[in-house]
Amino acid sequence: MGRDARVEELLALGRECLLPVYRQREMILERGQGARVWDSEGREYVDFGAGIAVCALGHCDPELTAALAEQAGKLWHTSNVFYSEPPLRLAQELVAASRFAERAFLCNSGAEANEAAIKLVRRWAAAQGRAPERRVIVTFRGSFHGRTLAAVTATAQPKYQEGYEPLPGGFRYVDFNDVAQLETAMAGGDVAAVMLEPVQGEGGVMPAAPGYLQAVRALCDRFGALLVLDEIQCGMGRTGELFAHWRDGVAPDIVTLAKALGGGMPIGALLAGPKVAETMQFGAHGTTFGGNPLAAAVARVALRRLASDEIAANVARQERALRDGVDAINRDLDLFAEVRGRGLMLGAVLKPEHAGKAGAIGDLAAANGLLLLQAGPDVLRFVPALNIGDADVAEGLARLRGALADYLRRA
Repeated sequence: MGRDARVEELLALGRECLLPVYRQREMILERGQGARVWDSEGREYVDFGAGIAVCALGHCDPELTAALAEQAGKLWHTSNVFYSEPPLRLAQELVAASRFAERAFLCNSGAEANEAAIKLVRRWAAAQGRAPERRVIVTFRGSFHGRTLAAVTATAQPKYQEGYEPLPGGFRYVDFNDVAQLETAMAGGDVAAVMLEPVQGEGGVMPAAPGYLQAVRALCDRFGALLVLDEIQCGMGRTGELFAHWRDGVAPDIVTLAKALGGGMPIGALLAGPKVAETMQFGAHGTTFGGNPLAAAVARVALRRLASDEIAANVARQERALRDGVDAINRDLDLFAEVRGRGLMLGAVLKPEHAGKAGAIGDLAAANGLLLLQAGPDVLRFVPALNIGDADVAEGLARLRGALADYLRRA
C-alpha cells in the first residue's frame, strides 16, 4: 500500500524547504498522549526518546496543557524590559530548589544557557584581573554543549566542529573521568573554569565515575577555577534526583538547564552561585524571548512535578525495569556489551561486531512501533518520559526485541 498523498506532500516539503541538516525518519508525527505518539497515518509508537529527554512528563500532560492555555489567555510576551510574574516566580523556585544558587538567568535553549555560562566565566575572570590568555575553559572529550559557535567549541568532538573554523580560542580538552589529566591541564594556573556534564549524553551516555566530580571540585578550588555543570539533558529528575550532581555531593558555581525544564516548551536557564551571582550587571548579557511568560508558566508546573517524590520513585522503578528488560533481551540476542547511565538516561552499548549500527536499529525500531534514539553510532539511548508507566515500558521492550530480531535477520 502506498503512502497517503498528504504524507508524501509533507515529506516533499521537508526535502525542498528545510535546510537538510537533519535525517528525519519518513513519518509525520501528528499527536501524542503520555508515552505514546501517533503518526498521520494512524500508526502508534511507544516513545522511548521523549523529544531527546525534553517531554519528561510525556505528551500533552494535562497540567502543563492547562498552564499553557491559562497563560496564553493572559500575556504571551513583554520582553525583558518589563517584569511579568511567571518568570519571576520560576527564577525564585529554581534558586530555592537548586540548594546552591543565588540568581537565575532565563533563556530559550540549552545552547543559550551554555553560551551564557561561557560568557559569565570569562566576565568573572576579567573581574578577577586575569588577562585574556588566563581565562581558559577546560571541557571533556565526548561532551556536547550546543551548536552555537562558542558552545560547539566547548563540545570536544571534532565532528561537530569541522568546517566552522576559525573556532573561538580559550578552550582546552581532556579525557573524561581522568583526574590526573585534568590536574595537568590546570597546573599552569590559566584555567578559569571546568565545564562538564555529570552524565555525558551525546558522548554515549557516559556517567562521571564515582568520586570524579568531587575530585574536579577540589581541583577547581585548588587552582582558583569555577565549576560549571551542564545538566541540560541529565538534570531535572532524569537521573533520579532533581539535579544530577546531588548524587555526587558537590556544590557547583554554575549550572545550566533546558530540555525537561519546559516539558516541551522551549526554555533554558543558568543558575549562578555566590561567586558569580553579581558578576554580570546591567547590559552585560540579554535575550529577547528568554523566560517569556508562556514558557515560564509551563516550566513552573514542570519543575514542581519533576521535583516530586513520585517522579523520583518512578524513575528508580522504571530504570530497573529497563535494565532488566534489556538484559533479558541480550541474554537471547547477545548484541550489547553493557548498559550504562543513571536513572532514565541509559545507553545500551553495541558489541564491536555491531559497531556503527545504532542508526539502522533505530530505523527498525520505528518500523516496529518504537521511537528510540542513539548516542553516537554505537549506543542506543533510552530517555523516556519520567512518569512512564509499567505497561508502556513493557510494550516498548517487546517492540525493541522485535526490532533487534529483525536487525539480526538482516545482518
